[in-house]
This record gives sequence, structure tokens and C-alpha cells, in this order.
Amino acid sequence: MPAKSRTYQPAKVIAALTAQTGALRDAVRQLCERADAEELLARPTRVGEWTVRELIAHLAVQIDWVPAHVDDPQEGRPPLDLLGWVAAVGTVAPLLDEQARAQAAGEFGGDPAAVAAAFERAANGLTDLLAGAEVRDPQRRFEIRLGSMALSDMLVTRLVETVVHADDLADALGLDGFPHDRQAVAAVTRLLADALAARAPGGSVELRIPPYAVVQAVEGPRHTRGTPPNVVETDPLTWIRLATGRTGWAAAVDAATVSASGERSDLRAYLPVLG
Repeated sequence: MPAKSRTYQPAKVIAALTAQTGALRDAVRQLCERADAEELLARPTRVGEWTVRELIAHLAVQIDWVPAHVDDPQEGRPPLDLLGWVAAVGTVAPLLDEQARAQAAGEFGGDPAAVAAAFERAANGLTDLLAGAEVRDPQRRFEIRLGSMALSDMLVTRLVETVVHADDLADALGLDGFPHDRQAVAAVTRLLADALAARAPGGSVELRIPPYAVVQAVEGPRHTRGTPPNVVETDPLTWIRLATGRTGWAAAVDAATVSASGERSDLRAYLPVLG
């Protein structure tokens, strides 16, 4: 188990978030240009009771959050690292739901062209900020309801939002995948793997998510050499879906997208790690 949150190279995070945001902007624009855009925006998603319109509205709020609040005064909230954010963010789910519904009825309540334009404004605001110098300041802090984070860590949380919800969007639209930025998926995979190790500390199970992460977790006999007796292996997107509750453990095992061997390898009791 990592003793503290893994560090992420700011330049790579900025490049990954710029690319992932751009891919989302293109996807929303293409959706809204389709002849059946109204029907697509009204489709249900796997995120609670949100429609695609509400999912896009939520994404816009999350993408715009840093540009909109980067200059807010510091209020001295307790420090928060990335693992703390993963563990606590589910507590503000009702607020996020309320924000998404309000945005979907307001700025994102118009015709498809208006939805695309509103999303593009949010995406451009973030990419403009990412091109500036202030996001590269290692001392810069950013406060959210849950605590005070390094701005560089806050940008990693935006990778989580953009990767997880881009996958939600692809699922709702019946698309065969989403053109995720590779480094964005890598960062989200590693953070959620570390969150599992923090939630279930130990060394009896080795979780492998090639090519991005290997962690040990779950209390019990610690493995030291050779092939571990308890091994779980999966691909990055399946892991992200498991870690966020988009996919159930049994379904993933049945579909052979998760390989689990050993008597302690059933991780369902520790999932999801992010609500």
C-alpha cells in the first residue's frame, strides 16, 4: 500500500487533460450535429437517473470548475490529497446531481447547437487555463468543499472526471469505445488502484492492470517472491469501471474481462472505491 498519494508529473497531467478535454469537445459537437441529436440527448445513462444531456451538463461543470474558481480566496480548509479525494468525493454526490440537473435545465437546456456551444465554452476555458503559467506553480492551492488541494492534484481529479464520464457517454450512445488520451487513462488507472490499496491495506493480493499499474492489497500473508498465490488481472477500462461501480465484480469475471486466482482474490467487498 502506498504510504501517501502517488505523485504525477504536472506537465504530463496538463498534456493529458488538454487532449482528453479536446476529445470530449469533439464528441459532444459531433453528437449535437447529428440529425437525431435530440433523441440522443434524451437517452438514459448508467449514471443514476441522468440523461445524456445531464451527463454533458455535469461534465461541463467539472471541466469548468478550475477556471471558474482558480482565483477564489483560500479559506484555510484542511489539506486533502488525491487518495482522500477518492475516498470522500461520494459524499458530495447529491450536490453534484443537483448541479447537473440545474445546468441541464438552464444553460444546457436549449437545442443541440446550444448544448454544443455551451460545452465548447467550458472546454475552451479549461484548455486556455492549462496553456498558462499558473497551473505549473507547485505551490498553488485550490480549495473545494472537501478540503484544500494542490492545484496539480486538482487537475488529476479532472482527469478522473473526464475519463470516467467519457466512458459513460460512449456507453450511453452505444459507441465502440472513446478516443481517450493514453496518459489520462494511465493516471486514472493508477489513482484508483492506489485507492484500493489504501482501502484494503495488505499484501496478500496482487492487482495487475497492465501496462499501467501493479499494487498489493488485502490483509493476509504477504507475498515476497515467485508467483503470488492471489492474483487479479484486468485491463485499464474494466478496472476503472469496477472501481467506480459501472461494472459489477461477478459480471466482469463472468465476461472474462477480469482474471482472479486464489482464495483471497475476490475483491467485490472493496469495490467500488469511488462512489
